Amino acid sequence: MEKLLGARRNQLVKVITGPRRCGKTYLLTRLFHTRLVEEGVPESQIIEISMEDRRNRKLIDPDAFLDYIDSKTNEHDVFYVIIDEVLQIKEFTDVLNTLLLRRNLDVYVSGSNSHFLSSDIATEFRGRDFQIRMHPLSFAEFYSAFAGSKEEAWRQYWIYGGMPNLFSFHTDEEKSQYLQGISNTVYLADIKNRYSVRNDSDLQTLVKVMASGIGTAFNPNRLVNTFKSVENVAISRLTIEHYLSYLTDAFLINKAERYDVKGRKYVGTLAKYYFEDIGLRNSIIGFKQLEETHIMENVVFNELKVRGFQVDVGNVDVVGKDKEGKSVRSQLEIDFVANKGSRRYYIQVAYAVPDMDKMKQETSSLLSVKDAFRKILIVKENTLPWHNDDGIAIISLMDFLLNPGSLDF
Repeated sequence: MEKLLGARRNQLVKVITGPRRCGKTYLLTRLFHTRLVEEGVPESQIIEISMEDRRNRKLIDPDAFLDYIDSKTNEHDVFYVIIDEVLQIKEFTDVLNTLLLRRNLDVYVSGSNSHFLSSDIATEFRGRDFQIRMHPLSFAEFYSAFAGSKEEAWRQYWIYGGMPNLFSFHTDEEKSQYLQGISNTVYLADIKNRYSVRNDSDLQTLVKVMASGIGTAFNPNRLVNTFKSVENVAISRLTIEHYLSYLTDAFLINKAERYDVKGRKYVGTLAKYYFEDIGLRNSIIGFKQLEETHIMENVVFNELKVRGFQVDVGNVDVVGKDKEGKSVRSQLEIDFVANKGSRRYYIQVAYAVPDMDKMKQETSSLLSVKDAFRKILIVKENTLPWHNDDGIAIISLMDFLLNPGSLDF
């Protein structure tokens, strides 16, 4: 909301994008609309058009759309034009660029496809777009609206996730049915229709494989082998690559690439995939495999993305000695390397660190990095933030999720 208010009348298209059902329409047509009216903007100067409303189907034609806008506006007053799911308008970039020619139109649009943020689209907007990325509710947002203890809020969140409409349901059964419904009839159906997927059973199988393996490194070849050995299905690498791009474009999953910390470069084709909403992930596998350790890792990844970080998986080459004293090269993994501007954090996530051996195991990859950037271990245990003798910051999951400044204590 603050970003929207700060971007008013800046002669740019305000682009709000994110997964379906995360609240984009509510933000624009309820919260933002109400704020404009409270500040004295007449209702007649707020034009809202939902391209998912069948009554607006004729407006898919770009010329019909522009004629409609002309009929609702004049050349003197300022008009706020809010378009929901604008990608359904043919030649929508031309339409938006045409609207921008009129300086008394302030344009806001939403879309549920990451292609909307691609460099190609940005080029077609000719640098005249202001982008706002929305996510499902973070844990802090969820907890602020939750009528219960912090512990119960966490239990609900790591099982059912942060889709805002969950607050409309009261029982676990209702919540699970809602999530399973939108994962099948909204997300997967939208992908199948948008990309004309013929063999939707393979797509569904891939989604389940990804959901079962959060925190696991995948590449297309490994997934091809998984289909062959586990599902007894022959599927091509190219098809896998297409399906992964479809799932990413729909904001169902996010990719974390492998980054060589010492070599300062991206390496290989293996990558990890995390679900944009953990509740959708759990619903896809029927609320089985509810392992809090891996789910916690996914939630930390999502929180870093919400805070605007570029998040990669860190790889560190180390040289040690074997039992015979010979040099042995091995590779350690850092769960997340989070970058934003000049800031960088190396982050490891552990459910529990009950003894020094476990502490050594969880921090060895962090200690192998010799630069001065902050190194952090996030643990599930409720503990006050502290630093160990090696200078690694240990913070609890709740401190991390509920305190925006927790990485810099």
